[in-house]
Amino acid sequence: MYLLEEQQMMQEVARKIAKEHIEPKAAEVDRLGEMPWSNIRLMAENGLFGVHVPDEYGGAGGNMMSQVAVIEEIAAACASTSVALSTQALAIAPFLLAGTEEQKKLYVTPLAKGEVLGSFGITEPSAGSDVASAVTTAKRVGDDYILNGQKVFITNAGDSEIYVFLTRTSEERTKGMSLFVVEKGTSGLTFGKKEDKMGIRGSTTMEVFLEDVKVSKHNLLGAEGEGFKILMNVFNETRPVTGAQAVGIARGAFEYAVSYVKNRKQFGKSIANFQMIQSMVADMSMQIEAARLLVYKAASMIDRKEKIVAPYSSMAKCFASDTAMRVATDAVQLLGGYGYIKDYPVERMMRDAKIFQIFEGTNQIQRIIIGNHILHD
Repeated sequence: MYLLEEQQMMQEVARKIAKEHIEPKAAEVDRLGEMPWSNIRLMAENGLFGVHVPDEYGGAGGNMMSQVAVIEEIAAACASTSVALSTQALAIAPFLLAGTEEQKKLYVTPLAKGEVLGSFGITEPSAGSDVASAVTTAKRVGDDYILNGQKVFITNAGDSEIYVFLTRTSEERTKGMSLFVVEKGTSGLTFGKKEDKMGIRGSTTMEVFLEDVKVSKHNLLGAEGEGFKILMNVFNETRPVTGAQAVGIARGAFEYAVSYVKNRKQFGKSIANFQMIQSMVADMSMQIEAARLLVYKAASMIDRKEKIVAPYSSMAKCFASDTAMRVATDAVQLLGGYGYIKDYPVERMMRDAKIFQIFEGTNQIQRIIIGNHILHD
């Protein structure tokens, strides 16, 4: 049994690493727009990539609550670095949910230890929110499958060694989707341009091309035709992780802004004494606390293996990412002109926050999931 004390210990480790090593380099990571490999190695050495993974597959044997607690700490210091953790969780999830014992030992173990990075190739040029419109194909040829297609906006692409791709194995819309594992270096797997992004600039995002990529039938994750169902279950487990990142960004911006207003003087006194400032700070604090509690609720439901998780995972992701955008924007406002300058971290945090309203399913899609649950379930 993974005890609360162990969860708290992992969170303390993450907080110490974040404060002492990751936060001081966050501005440089953003400026250079390169993967923060020293941060990644440090997180791997301290077991942060496998917090939620069973120990038999190289993890710490923790749970979802421990994972969201850890990732909030890293995101509060550097959103780009936290994306390495969340993307690893996204890559690991389909193996834990649907992989064979052999697949788990072969792929989850190095991912959980942080020895290699992983990516999940879902989005295509014409299939974003509507993932069932994906046209990348996987055709059976004897004991093998031949994959052809294009993926876009793939996090860690080019840097990852292990890829999971959503493909179409039949013409049926959702029941025609299947997942395949492809290792870097496989013939026909190539990478396009690196995207120049607004935020999370220290996280690599690329196009991926599959041209007659040949893989064994043993590279199929789950049964043929189960890819869409597995993916939806993956999202149920990873959206709270995205929510935790958003809470971390909001907290980082909030803490910096609070420190600033305590020291900033105007009209002969600290601006922390102004009621309008106090009102803004109060709202920011309430929003962060509410977002964190929603994330914890979804995480605890997953840990208890409750049947209806999807709307709560969507609530956690949606509310937390909206909160991150609001709080980061207010933090910039509290710093005034200084908030708009790259010398101050809230400018970076505001840019980083935006993507969390978009990836892992846009917040418009999350609201549809929530609304459908309320009105039709």
